[in-house]
Amino acid sequence: MKRYLCLLFCIAISLTLLPGCGSSSNGQSTEGTDWEPTIYETVNNIEGVSMIAKEGTVSSTGLTVIFENNSDKDFMYGAYFMLEKKIEGKWYQVPVALEGEYGFNSIGYNLPSSDVKELPIDWEWLYGSLDIGEYRIVKDIDDFRKSGDYDKYLLTAEFKVN
Repeated sequence: MKRYLCLLFCIAISLTLLPGCGSSSNGQSTEGTDWEPTIYETVNNIEGVSMIAKEGTVSSTGLTVIFENNSDKDFMYGAYFMLEKKIEGKWYQVPVALEGEYGFNSIGYNLPSSDVKELPIDWEWLYGSLDIGEYRIVKDIDDFRKSGDYDKYLLTAEFKVN
């Protein structure tokens, strides 16, 4: 119990330090907007752990991701996510459509060794409805050992909005 309370505390602090507070353009079109390039250089680098978009769940306002842990370690992930769009072969951050400040619930979901979990994600409140194109969702996942002792990794799942 103490371990989970410490973990939730760490996640809460992490979420307050994550970039993403603020507002941006409401448009989803890349024409006439200043889309920022991705801030992530290394993604999907956890051996045995993956995240994919569940077939048949993708819409312009959300999807379901599937986490698969084929490693011998337990991991944790939270509610935070970011969307990026592929433009001319490069990834760019989708501008936030929400005016003002926002945040994500501070919650930790366990992903035990040799397990598969699904997580439905609705981004309409944050990004609005996405235009047609190629996108990816970015989520962080932690290899948590004890309070203050964890490694953070980034997983992405690519998908198309038709």
